[in-house]
Amino acid sequence: MNRAQAFAANAPLMGVPGAAPPPGGRGDWFRGAGGMRLRAAFWTPTHLAQGQARGTVVLSPGRTEPIEKYYEVIGNFLARGWCVLAHDWRGQGLSARLLPDRLKGHARAVEEFLDDYGRLLTAFEDRAPKPWIMVGHSMGACLNLLSLEAGEDRFAGAVLSSPMLRIKTGKRSMWSVKLAVRWNIRHGLAGDYVLGDPDDPFDHNFEEDALTSDRARYEAWRQQLFACPHLGIGGPTYGWLAFALDAGERALKPKALKQVRIPVAIVQADADDVVWKQTNRWAARRLPRGRYVEVLRAKHEVIMEADEMRADFLREFDAMADMVAPLADAAHDPSARTEDVTAATPSVA
Repeated sequence: MNRAQAFAANAPLMGVPGAAPPPGGRGDWFRGAGGMRLRAAFWTPTHLAQGQARGTVVLSPGRTEPIEKYYEVIGNFLARGWCVLAHDWRGQGLSARLLPDRLKGHARAVEEFLDDYGRLLTAFEDRAPKPWIMVGHSMGACLNLLSLEAGEDRFAGAVLSSPMLRIKTGKRSMWSVKLAVRWNIRHGLAGDYVLGDPDDPFDHNFEEDALTSDRARYEAWRQQLFACPHLGIGGPTYGWLAFALDAGERALKPKALKQVRIPVAIVQADADDVVWKQTNRWAARRLPRGRYVEVLRAKHEVIMEADEMRADFLREFDAMADMVAPLADAAHDPSARTEDVTAATPSVA
């Protein structure tokens, strides 16, 4: 299949008042591994003439997250003069789901996700000006790192938010979790919810479930979810948990980390209760051009955090952008890159 054949009719981009798709974008379908129909969206900065963008940001969400949840940061990137390519991973958003029960957060194999990602880049390569900056959060950031370790060489830099390299397992030891995963998969229960907990996303609330301390951003996403229930994802299955453990272990191999030659900034939430920040610091130190920044007081979703914490992420993005596409070499308005960044206390690096 060539690039022209990869696209069909436009894919929808959902929106609600106060959280509408940024201007200059269009949704598209593309074919992933095994012919699975997956959704992506591509934006160009409307304030620039054709061909004047600094490059392209390729944005990969975390588990359960659709493109819609990232409209605000997509707008931030556009204001800085970057095109943006965002996508829904298989099994979530409006991409094809893997089980009849759409709420089950399921996965089968790391290779399928990496194959999808490569196909995404190839499908949009002719439309997306270079240099490219990779931006990913949590599960997306882990898969992004794995793609670099596997030899993906079309990116000039990467900014990864709280990558899912080692997940927290609460009061259960990692050994016992792995044992339970193996047992359930061996007995044909890969598609069952972990511990039988559906974790219905429509029952969530800010006080108990938010992964950000910013109530307004949390509620904006809730409005989108209730306006388009098809975007919802519930608890993970044993198949997804096996995939997540495998992905993290692969990404953390020292020899694999040493294969990544581009600059990579890991922006880690200080108060993260989803992934181990110590593991992400360890990984950053073993990347040849790695940088680790810890955002004080931030919860897991750094990109969705309160302004003063979210600004730390945007500053790291700006530093990476200036490294790979200096403003002096781009037809771009320098004032746009700081217009939406609030002042904040410096991060711990």
